[in-house]
Amino acid sequence: MRESLDLRLRIGYLRIGLALNLMLLATSQLFTSQDFPLERGGTLPALEVAYETWGTLNAARDNAVLVCHGYTNNQHAAGDENGWFSGVIGPGRAVDTDRFFVVAANMLGSALGSTGPASICPVRGRAYGLDFPDITVGDMVNAQIRLLDHFGIGQLAAVVGNSFGGYLTFHWGTEHPERMRALVPVVSAIKGRGDLSSVDALIARFTSACPGWDGGQYYGNEEASGVFAEMLKLRMETLTNYGYKTGIRELAEPWARDFDANSLIVLRRAAVQFDATPKASEIKAPMLYVLSRTDNLFPPAIAPATMELLESVGVDARYYEIDSENGHRAPSIDGHLWADELKIFMDRIS
Repeated sequence: MRESLDLRLRIGYLRIGLALNLMLLATSQLFTSQDFPLERGGTLPALEVAYETWGTLNAARDNAVLVCHGYTNNQHAAGDENGWFSGVIGPGRAVDTDRFFVVAANMLGSALGSTGPASICPVRGRAYGLDFPDITVGDMVNAQIRLLDHFGIGQLAAVVGNSFGGYLTFHWGTEHPERMRALVPVVSAIKGRGDLSSVDALIARFTSACPGWDGGQYYGNEEASGVFAEMLKLRMETLTNYGYKTGIRELAEPWARDFDANSLIVLRRAAVQFDATPKASEIKAPMLYVLSRTDNLFPPAIAPATMELLESVGVDARYYEIDSENGHRAPSIDGHLWADELKIFMDRIS
């Protein structure tokens, strides 16, 4: 009877959390699990992972490609023209869904369906907000592992990660080297950018600019609190830095309504503490490392040191630079400029 009650309570929390989460994409599905341990201690009683898939998992369950999204992006990587990697994922494309079963999961701590700060804390009966646990890139990968285990997937054909997702890709390579046959980190780095001062600055920004911030407990009061306006301003700044010049407000508004300011903070805290360099020698899978010539966030200047490190520890790594004027956005909007290189690499996977 007690176990049955606990299960009913957990299911209730999952449902409440899903209702409160800012957005579950119409194209996504939801995987649920319980008692998820965290690397820095503690456990999430309920774990939700929003995900999408394309293609068919083969009988051997060894043709899966895991795709990891960027900092404020989502799991809708393909399937239609709105998929952020649709230029390289699909039937007959570089990541060929006639051959591969592609999985993209919303990262733990995000705001687009997976467990994050907007989810209900079962202890307090309200959104976690800034009380959400101090998660790591490793926790994000472990949440993906639960999803993959649900599918019965053992070894992945490849892990492909864009921007923040590249951190997850490097972590997969160093911490789970036998679970993939190829790695493709894209416009990313083997170590996180910045430090914890940037997290403090982000919290201070919302605290000072949003009269209804309330320590991050602004849910249901996004506009009156000032959080929506600040998220809109922040997104417009980001898009400008990415290289957008026109239509910025129109692009920024939907994101500012759907994303969670607390997720920005939680994910950035995990990102700046990420560092896979000490365990680079653990990487066993061949790697295609891709940067964009005009990227301000992960400029090509970081490539020589990264490649030298990888080669010094025996990693079979190849570097490719996208010749694009579109900066950090190049892999998504200029898929045609690197699809051939990616296809050649993917064709090597047995």
